[in-house]
Amino acid sequence: MSMVGNLRKVAYLTRRGRRRVDLSHPARSPLGSTVVNCVVYRDGVRQPESVSVEEAVRQVRKHRDGFVWLGLHEPGEEQIAGVAELFGLHPLAVEDAVHAHQRPKVEQYGDVLFSVLKTVTYVEHTELTATSEVVDTGEIMVFTGPDFVVTVRHGRHGSLGPLREELEAEPEQLAKGPSAVLHAIADHVVDEYVTVADSVQNDIEQVETDVFSPHSPRNADAGRIYQLKRELLELKRAVVPLALPLDRLGTEPRNCLDKEIQAYFRDVSDHLTRVTEQVHAFDALLDSILQAHLAQVTVGQNEDMRKITSWAAIVAVPTMVCGVYGMNFDHMPELRWRFGYPLVLGVITAACFVIHRGFRRNGWL
Repeated sequence: MSMVGNLRKVAYLTRRGRRRVDLSHPARSPLGSTVVNCVVYRDGVRQPESVSVEEAVRQVRKHRDGFVWLGLHEPGEEQIAGVAELFGLHPLAVEDAVHAHQRPKVEQYGDVLFSVLKTVTYVEHTELTATSEVVDTGEIMVFTGPDFVVTVRHGRHGSLGPLREELEAEPEQLAKGPSAVLHAIADHVVDEYVTVADSVQNDIEQVETDVFSPHSPRNADAGRIYQLKRELLELKRAVVPLALPLDRLGTEPRNCLDKEIQAYFRDVSDHLTRVTEQVHAFDALLDSILQAHLAQVTVGQNEDMRKITSWAAIVAVPTMVCGVYGMNFDHMPELRWRFGYPLVLGVITAACFVIHRGFRRNGWL
């Protein structure tokens, strides 16, 4: 059965009272270690008590105040089914959140906004090689509802813990509700794009310097350039498709977004535009560096061929003379002469010297 079919079956059985996923007790909850955090916020202030997911939702909806922020890390199909039923998440969006590998997008399902953001991080390396990993990607899915935010993170990086602490230090901003959390996540992701782009620029500048260095190995640069282009493609896949979703968040009216927060999304979109232009410039620059490297390889090969041709021409003179005298005819010039042999060697040496000087003068040797 497909993921959508499973979730629909869970919802149906819950309505009929035959099955209910219990999230109220940790021992019976299927979420397990996938829950990073579950916090209730009122007036932008984190509530100190630690409660289960179901209890947190019950409290918020009972008092009609505040919202729940539930953070999950790589949940499975069974683990997220109860969360989907509790918050009323659309099966198609939940399927995307479980399987990941989605393009950045923003979709509206009733009063719930589903956002997909690609996270990136720069992989530190002491030396860029033809197999170096430069950019590592992950994903963050955000379900934004009237009284909840559910974040689903995939990948080894992109932790939202520091971001949560920064938001809790600004209760005025957090008091604006779930849309403030969505903006903070989008702003955090785009800021990481800027950081990664600046780090990649350093690698590109190093490769550019090495390509035009006279001491750089000729065959080592092509693999590094190609690897850097592949890693840049990972960054490009994360950055470029996010432009339209961010523009929609900042311009299209949505009931689940605070109007003041939408103005902040336009600022994030401006930062993304800068990174997008930077990535396109990197791609064009790497193409130019690769073409320059290939041109240098071609020039080097031409120089090698000229040297080989020059030495072949020099060697041809003694080969020809010795070939003639190797015919063993009786009537050869100066054959019986005492100084004939030294004379021939002198002629060969003089001819080779003149040819060598001529090639040196023309830059072939």
